[in-house]
Amino acid sequence: MARREIRVTIKAQPTVDAEGRVISAVPLRDEGKTFLLTEMSAARAEDWAMRALLALTTSGAELPDDVQGAGMAGLAVMGVQALQGLKYDEVKPLMDEMFACVQICPDPKNPNVVRALVEDDIEEVSTRLRLRKEILDLHVGFSLPGAPSMSAQSATPGALADGVITRTSPAR
Repeated sequence: MARREIRVTIKAQPTVDAEGRVISAVPLRDEGKTFLLTEMSAARAEDWAMRALLALTTSGAELPDDVQGAGMAGLAVMGVQALQGLKYDEVKPLMDEMFACVQICPDPKNPNVVRALVEDDIEEVSTRLRLRKEILDLHVGFSLPGAPSMSAQSATPGALADGVITRTSPAR
């Protein structure tokens, strides 16, 4: 089976007021650009996740008693919860590796033509953040804001409950 791929086209996000009326729609410099995101191989994803896990644990993040029960989704939530303790020098290689999954479609008329990114392909920080979110979604299959219920894991120690990893007492 082939690795999963998604295409992400950047669109300006309009600002709306409380009644839902658009009050401004500032165009982004990256508006209309399309990026192809390709899932990492299983070996590369496992290596990336292990390095991320080790960075989190050395930063003082608490691991659930059954980290395997929380899976990659749990690792992603842990990363968000532990960001304040991470050192940039440890995180930078992981961030760079995320972008190895990204290619750009330089010609909107030929969406099947893709190439590796160069630094000037992405002009907005918001685009980089959006692509990081999409890369995470591609690999762990969930989105942090409004993550779907993981009811199959709800009875598992360390499982996600409302997006929070909780520590449980050891079984007796």
